[in-house]
Amino acid sequence: MLLVPEREIANLMTLEAAFDAVEEVFAAMAAKDAYNFPVIREAIGHEDALYGFKGGFDRAGLTLGLKAGGYWPNNLEKFGHINHQSTVFLFDPDTGMPSAMVGGNLLTALRTAAASSVSIKHLARPDARVIGMIGAGHQSTFQLRAALEQRRFEKVIGWNYHPEMLPNIEKVANEAGLPFEAVTLDGMQQADVIISITSAFAPSLMAEHVSPGCHIACMGTDTKGKQEVEAALIAKGTVFTDEVAQSISIGEAQHAVADGLITSNDITELGAVINGTHAGRSSDTEITIFDGTGVGLQDLSVAAKVVDLAQKRGIAIEVDF
Repeated sequence: MLLVPEREIANLMTLEAAFDAVEEVFAAMAAKDAYNFPVIREAIGHEDALYGFKGGFDRAGLTLGLKAGGYWPNNLEKFGHINHQSTVFLFDPDTGMPSAMVGGNLLTALRTAAASSVSIKHLARPDARVIGMIGAGHQSTFQLRAALEQRRFEKVIGWNYHPEMLPNIEKVANEAGLPFEAVTLDGMQQADVIISITSAFAPSLMAEHVSPGCHIACMGTDTKGKQEVEAALIAKGTVFTDEVAQSISIGEAQHAVADGLITSNDITELGAVINGTHAGRSSDTEITIFDGTGVGLQDLSVAAKVVDLAQKRGIAIEVDF
């Protein structure tokens, strides 16, 4: 079995490699060549932690495994560790034997950013020039860096519940040579692309904050009850997702479905656009929405990529198991 420790991930995985892995697995899912297993997510009753498992099998890439981990809200303050902790385990699909164990913390951030980046490539208007960020936490910096690869953006705007955190995304904008402007939510009307990446349980982005032709990547809602945008906005746009079952149960679309504004039949897998079986955006005025719920196959695909890279560079640690 091969080990790729967390400390090695930053020197192995690139935005481009993560993007390719996620795009490929979304396509495989839409083609029914890959599928996710049911998600397990539990409050364990210790340290206020949430713990769970995501897994799946990609027949096309012959990738089988799971990600184990969750959220420990006291980690940073009490132990000096980041609050999100995860590890990916890969297995040989021919024998069931374990093939690799990979640090999953940075990979989770990269694969989440890659998903919204893939949605921008396939759904945003080609002439998109202003990108808006809702949220300015740790994950927002990964989101913005990945998104800036997909269009010739000329300006970054941002809003956050805690304005003092906006320098996090301003720094990324400045690194890319782009101006940054802190705005009110009404100011999001100037955005051609909006990425929402918060952990909110109440919507901040409303339909009146979004202009015709905008593409919105909703990346923070991955649990029942979470919500970043109002249900009326979901109903107003054309909705795409990583996996429909998760979108309607734990994703941003859960609220619009519960309110009877849309049904599962109104939601399309992004992989269908990648495969060319769905046209994607139909006009320059259409509002497109990507409900990025985060699926286990994303984790497995980027982990498999990093194992390959680690082997090629002689960094993977081989152990008897």
